[in-house]
Amino acid sequence: MSIIATDEGRAGFAAGAFASRLAAGLRLARGTLWKSASLLAVFALWELLPRLGLVDRVWFPPLSQVLGVLVQMARSGELQNHIAGSLVRSVTGFGLAVAVAVPLGLAIGWYARLRDFLTSALEFFRNTSALALLPVFILFLGIGEASKIGIVTFACFFPILLSTISGVKSVDPLLIKSARSLALSAPAIFTKIILPSAVPSVFTGFRLAAQSSILVLIAAEMVGATRGLGYLINYAQFNFLIPKMYAGILTIALIGLAVNQLLVTAERRLSRWRVPTSNA
Repeated sequence: MSIIATDEGRAGFAAGAFASRLAAGLRLARGTLWKSASLLAVFALWELLPRLGLVDRVWFPPLSQVLGVLVQMARSGELQNHIAGSLVRSVTGFGLAVAVAVPLGLAIGWYARLRDFLTSALEFFRNTSALALLPVFILFLGIGEASKIGIVTFACFFPILLSTISGVKSVDPLLIKSARSLALSAPAIFTKIILPSAVPSVFTGFRLAAQSSILVLIAAEMVGATRGLGYLINYAQFNFLIPKMYAGILTIALIGLAVNQLLVTAERRLSRWRVPTSNA
């Protein structure tokens, strides 16, 4: 009898665990579907409006036609070539901006005298449009890859820098005082308190910089480029290849969504120690 009862108990536990996992999966699916509902509605309108004749399908083709062109470009390798060209430029510029802006932002946020000294210069350059400086970058760096990477670096630099400064300044002073009372060294305070507390703000800067890098790069690729998504859109527009133009635009949007989600996931992994405000 005891063996039978034990087996029944194990079966009941397994069934309960399966039911719990199933319920959690259904909740996740419903939540994902609800969060995606607005985007699905946009795609539905994109497909229906041209087919119903509410907009001219010559200038605004249905989504299915754009996806068909996208598949053809992917099969021929053309799409991958343009994506690779844009990603190499944007990732290189973004990486250079991170390498310079994060350490500088940590220093400026920590040292008040340095922050006071550099504030006016930072405000001057921060309010200068990156696209307005594109001719300057071309004059100094030429019309090739260097100018495109340079303009992306400039566009990414200030969102990362300012967010890093804000993250350092927003650290709870009581935490710093407590660390000093425990005789922690300055490097230990930086690594154990300042950096973890600044992570959310830094990643906010990363997300803003990633958006800026794509927007600025697309405009830069419309001048003197032979590949890249900006070149693709510009070439398709001038040659009245309208579905291909929208295919390039859609690709940029999807890449932006993917990069944003990647940064959000990385931020969550690096900020696991933080207590969610919704649970407070």
